[in-house]
Amino acid sequence: MSGRWAFYVDSAACSGCKACQVACKDMNGLPAGVLWRRVAEVAGGGWRRAGAAWEQDVFAYHLSVACNHCERPICVEVCPSGAMAQREDGIVLLDGSRCLGCRYCEWACPYGAPQYDGALGRMTKCTFCAQELEAGRPPACVAACPMRALDFGDQQELEARHGPLRQSYPLPRPELTEPSLVISPHRDAARAGRGEAGLANGEEVKAP
Repeated sequence: MSGRWAFYVDSAACSGCKACQVACKDMNGLPAGVLWRRVAEVAGGGWRRAGAAWEQDVFAYHLSVACNHCERPICVEVCPSGAMAQREDGIVLLDGSRCLGCRYCEWACPYGAPQYDGALGRMTKCTFCAQELEAGRPPACVAACPMRALDFGDQQELEARHGPLRQSYPLPRPELTEPSLVISPHRDAARAGRGEAGLANGEEVKAP
């Protein structure tokens, strides 16, 4: 791998089972309330009168999100202690021994990727399962997905196969941090982007 690692998400294939979320928590021993990978549930549409009958245009889809190990990682920029650092392959790692627990990275990240662990008194975040990559294995979330909706690889190769990152609700504009992420949006993502949907589990995912 000569470029940057990136995640790929096929939103149309995601069933919302959250196996990726569970695998991540299990692999990293995360406590309750700390989610390095979250599955957003988007729902929209409704019922409308059509003469003497009623018609519905309800829709829903899921989007699995973790740290996107951005090309312009704002978490690294705002960290006052240098605990956040980016490797040459794009992976953003956190040195817990240097973290002050100030939560600046949490507030700055538009994806809500850095997660505060109250028991440790410091931040934690997705590592792209760097230890698994070094052993020649995929990240835990990718390996656990029963629908093969998640994948990973070189960002340029993923973009050549699936196209560049396209806006997909509820994620922020990609130009903010240039995330290492490629998404095949659900067919109703455009409707959601026009304000016709909302997060059905916003309290769970917290962000985006």
